[in-house]
Amino acid sequence: MSNELEKYYCFKRENKFIVKSGSKKRMWRSLKQILTADRALPWPNEAVLYYSINAPPTFKPIKKYSDISGLPAPYMDRHSKLYFSNAEEFATVRNLPMDITAGYLQLRGANTIVG
Repeated sequence: MSNELEKYYCFKRENKFIVKSGSKKRMWRSLKQILTADRALPWPNEAVLYYSINAPPTFKPIKKYSDISGLPAPYMDRHSKLYFSNAEEFATVRNLPMDITAGYLQLRGANTIVG
């Protein structure tokens, strides 16, 4: 039974990229070279490989963080669209000029035009 498992799982075979300690030189390969060599191996059709896994989209809501402090932010200012976590940050967000607000939105990657 163990021979069947070793034949089925390719990672149980000897790794071609690790040079044994008795050799004079070690041949280091980049990740790109290793991935190219792995793709060239004859994998079975039902094999799940780390570069071919497609993950479904998550159902969890995106975590929102304050644009001012970086703390978890349960609130968003309607006018500036900036996230804040407490009343002090809300006062700061309301007093920010429009160019600073636009800079915070650009850092976050929000495509909202403030106006």
